[in-house]
This record gives sequence, structure tokens and C-alpha cells, in this order.
Amino acid sequence: MAEPNGTRPFSAFEWMLAGRYLRARRGQAAVSVIAALSFLGIVIGVATLITVMSVLNGFRAELIVKILGINGHIILNPIDTPLTDFADVATRVSMVKGVKSAIPFVEGQVLASGSNASTGALVRAVRADDLPSIPSLSKNIRQGTLDGFDTAGGVAIGTRLATQLGLTIGDKITLLSPRGAITPMGVTPRVKAYPVVAIFEIGMSEYDSSFVFMPFTEAQAYFNVDDRASGIEIYLDDAEMTGALRPEIETAAGRQVFLTDWRQRSMTFFSALEVERTMMFMILTMIVLVAALNIISGLTMLVKDKGHDIAILRTMGATRGAILRVFFITGATIGTLGTLFGVLLGMLICAYVEPIRQFFSWLTRTELFSPELYFLSQLPAKVNPGEVVVIVAISLVLSYLATIFPAWRAARLDPVEALRYE
Repeated sequence: MAEPNGTRPFSAFEWMLAGRYLRARRGQAAVSVIAALSFLGIVIGVATLITVMSVLNGFRAELIVKILGINGHIILNPIDTPLTDFADVATRVSMVKGVKSAIPFVEGQVLASGSNASTGALVRAVRADDLPSIPSLSKNIRQGTLDGFDTAGGVAIGTRLATQLGLTIGDKITLLSPRGAITPMGVTPRVKAYPVVAIFEIGMSEYDSSFVFMPFTEAQAYFNVDDRASGIEIYLDDAEMTGALRPEIETAAGRQVFLTDWRQRSMTFFSALEVERTMMFMILTMIVLVAALNIISGLTMLVKDKGHDIAILRTMGATRGAILRVFFITGATIGTLGTLFGVLLGMLICAYVEPIRQFFSWLTRTELFSPELYFLSQLPAKVNPGEVVVIVAISLVLSYLATIFPAWRAARLDPVEALRYE
């Protein structure tokens, strides 16, 4: 049998009644506390999800920028014969559409010594004309200058390496390499001191503590490689185009070469980041789920407490659909407002995540997010609008689903049975 016609769905009457049920009344403290906990749970869950996912996004983006800013998107290494024609190969490769620059380099490991310490370091040598093509280096000079780098006869080192060795501009750093001069007794180690002409800070501790940049021709002489280059760093307009451009670059090289792109070099690292990101999303979604379950508890208690009111409304002509919508609006309001405030709180935390980190570091007197462990000197956060939409959708869906059962129970309440025991 069809229900009698009532007010239209989601009318002002239903919203007004739901609003009255949301407001705390004397004798409803338990219901109000559960509703408040549900609201806070959703706020905290949504804010935490947005913050953690944004930090992981920022962490990945910053690492890609830092790693590729020094190493290039593709590394070209020679096969069979030494790379003596590096200048011609670099010119041909740089003309490939999608390639931003091709930079020959000489590289070798050394023992670096300062006034009070020694440590392992990696010497990287590039031509002075190519330095502007490496903005991670050329735009992050903290002391000194790279002007006239080819003729200055000095080297550039990272801030952490300078601190570790106790060096500053004008001081000399001693480099020891096993690849020295060839004598009748064999290859002898080479030791030479270079003045520090520039100190850079890329922002990634691995580079700031271990890289030494040297003039190209000086590195050829120091490592005894004559007129050869170790390889060519290739920077692309789009890091995601490495696979598509590999065949063209191999053809343009005009010789036997071996190409290694950034995905291959860092596959394990970025795969681990992706797994961590997925697991964190799944785990933190449980916070929202628990908060949604609290909505069920709160509404169930509210339905039991309002049984007499529901019976009177039914006898006055309110349909089951109207009762269901009243309690659905009550629970959905908690979920919607909790999601909205959670998004606002999450965005606020993301905007000030680094000052917040510094505050807690000061408060606990510990170094949170240590650069030695996480490679970055600052805590990054990059909000992905698509992920925010997904988080909002999940929170709202869970909240709305949680209201259906207690709202259905309220609609199914028999007014005769409810009034009989009053």
C-alpha cells in the first residue's frame, strides 16, 4: 500500500528537524559526545590523509628534481672505444627534438681532505659553457662564484662537504686519486691541492656532502684520461619522454653507446616510494572508516532516544521516507562538515608544513626529518587536486553509507510499539 503524500523530499521541515537533533540537549550528552567524536575523527582522518599524501608527493617530486638536476635524465656511455669524439656526439644529440642539452663529463672517485678531516668524494667535471645548463648547480652557489671556472684553477664543493672538512672560500682541498701517473713501477696515486672557488647547496645531502666540481680539462689531466670524456649527460624537456627518445638519441650518437635513464638508475627507490604511498593511503583511510562507524553508534543511540518523537511524527502523517531523510541528513551533516573542515585543516598544514616541522623539532629538541636520512634539507608538500577529490569522495561515501542503517531503523520504527511503553 502506497504511503500518503507528505512534504517533498529534503524539505525545510526535514532540515529543521535534523538541525534540532544535531544540537545538544540536556540528557543527550552521550549522543552529543559520540557525534562530536565522529566529527573530529573525520576532520583528523581527512586532514591526515591530505597531509601525508601531499608530503609523499612533494618528497617524490623534490627527489626527482634534485636527482635529475645533477645526473641528467639519460646518461650516455661509450662502448668498445673511448669517448674521444664527445664534442661531436654531444652536438648531434642536442639537436634531437625533445633534448634540452647534452653535457660531456669526466668523473672519478677521490679521497678529499681538508684542515681537520678526510672523506670520500666524487669529482664531476663539466665544461664552463655547460654550467648554465645545470641550474641545480649554477643557481645554488652560496659562496664564491663560477665565473671563469675553466681558468680559475679551483673547484666547487657542497656546503656539507665544506663543513665536514672545515673549508671555506680560498682554502685548499686535497684530492687523492688512485688513477695517477703511469711509471715503470705501475700506476701511482695522484695527490693535488685545489683552492675552493665556490660552495654550492643543492638541497640534497647526498650531493652537498660528496660532490666536487672541477674544470673539464683539469679533470682530464688529473685522472690521466687524455682527451676523453667519461660520458654525456642528456637533459630532456620532459623526464617522462625517456623511453620514446632513446632510439632517436642512439641514432644521433652515430656510434656504439649504452644509455641509462633515470628510471633504471633509481627504479628500486621510486618503486619503494610508490608502495609506501599506496600503503599509507590504505592505512590512513581506516581513520575515516572508524569515524564513520562512530556515526552509526551516535545515530543508533539518537534513534533510540527519539523513539517517542518518531512515533508522534508518524501519527501526525510523517512518512517513513521523511523519517529516513531526517536521520540521513543528521548523519550526513556530520560527515560533510567533518570532511570540509578536514580539507581546510589539511591544506593549512600543507601550506605551513616546514614551519610546523621546525616547531616540533624545537619543542622535542630532536631533528625531525634528518637530511642525512631523507636526502632533503626541507620537508616538502605538494597537493595533488585529483587526490584531494578522491579523499573527499571516500570520506563522503563512507559517511553517507554509515547513516543508512540507523536511518532505515528509524523509518521502520512502529509508532504503536514506541508509544505503548511510554
